[in-house]
Amino acid sequence: MFGIVRPCSHRLGDRFKAEWMAHLCGLCLALRGDHGQLARVVTNYDGLLISVLTEAQLGRGEGGRRTAGPCALRGMRTASVAQGEGARLAAAVSLVLAAAKVRDHVADRDGLLARRPVAAAARRVAASWGRAGEHSGAAVGFDTGVLVDAVDRQLGIETLAGPGTPILTVTEPTETATAAAFAHTARLAGRPGNAAPLAETGRLFGRLAHLLDAVEDREADAASGAWNPLTATGTSLTEARRLADDALHGIRLALKDTEFHDGALVHLLLVHELRRSVDRAFGTTSCGHSAPEAAFGPPTGPYAPGTPGTRGPHAPGTPGTRGPHAPGDPHGNPYGDLSKGPGKRGFWAGCAAALAVCCTCKVCCADEFEGPWSRKRREGCCSSCDCCSSCDCCEALECCECCECCACDC
Repeated sequence: MFGIVRPCSHRLGDRFKAEWMAHLCGLCLALRGDHGQLARVVTNYDGLLISVLTEAQLGRGEGGRRTAGPCALRGMRTASVAQGEGARLAAAVSLVLAAAKVRDHVADRDGLLARRPVAAAARRVAASWGRAGEHSGAAVGFDTGVLVDAVDRQLGIETLAGPGTPILTVTEPTETATAAAFAHTARLAGRPGNAAPLAETGRLFGRLAHLLDAVEDREADAASGAWNPLTATGTSLTEARRLADDALHGIRLALKDTEFHDGALVHLLLVHELRRSVDRAFGTTSCGHSAPEAAFGPPTGPYAPGTPGTRGPHAPGTPGTRGPHAPGDPHGNPYGDLSKGPGKRGFWAGCAAALAVCCTCKVCCADEFEGPWSRKRREGCCSSCDCCSSCDCCEALECCECCECCACDC
């Protein structure tokens, strides 16, 4: 799974959680139904937005849902899932972009792909996905050539980019691709008037996706020597945050100009959750227009780690801190020092543990779970969820019922 819009299931509430899962499972099953089991690995959180946008304009109507059989990733439960042209368009876009990503990794000789047999197999898979995506796109009237062209131009732009190159020059191919996909949902729904605002929504969403990916990978890319758009163009985090906030504002305005049959889930994902995605990437919870560069670095001030005067009854290493969760407590945390935890599992044992973790939804819903292979403690996706915090996308917003989004006008 990958994508920048990763909503917390606690924050969605029962209604929106069921709808979001219907589109996620609908995308997965559309990939399997048209292209086989292997294609399901390209299921992603952002791709389902295309299915969500299509249904929001059409209305659910008869035939918009079907009951899917038991699935291990749903705890062997049946579910109502989305179907139709929206899910097929989402599948086509996901396949074409995944094929491009695989080809990119092969060209960069990343990891196992540096080995010729593995690279050859990956190229065959990418070619198959590309053809399948083109076929599925044509079936719903979408020309995937615009996606392929954007991916091809991206490499050339990155090769020429350097200090002083506007970061928006680098993000343009992604913006163009997402704009085309979002706009086509208006044609599928028979609402041509929505094409222009949805194209603008898609363009700004593509910009955000590129920026947030660059921000999250910046340190890892610097350590590995990989190319990063922010580093290559000399774009500061402050400027990146300004552009991200402007994109969020533009998406809200574009959605106001779009006519929906029921736009509640679209609003929740592309207004509320998208803002949280930006805050998560930058490590902040507030608008970044006036934030100094230091705001994105290590904490400073009287409570910064290592600052004199920060020791107290709960400071690390302070006498009296041993307890049920103190590192090394033989009667509390069974792992003690995490760096000296139990030995790693083997490959097959880890696979079995991973299956158990996924089927019991611990990755999403547990506060902590044990890593399948490393056996280290991992935080669940919702461990630090701010479910009941007030919505922060406008000043006069009164939501809750755990953010089952109200009729706000932001």
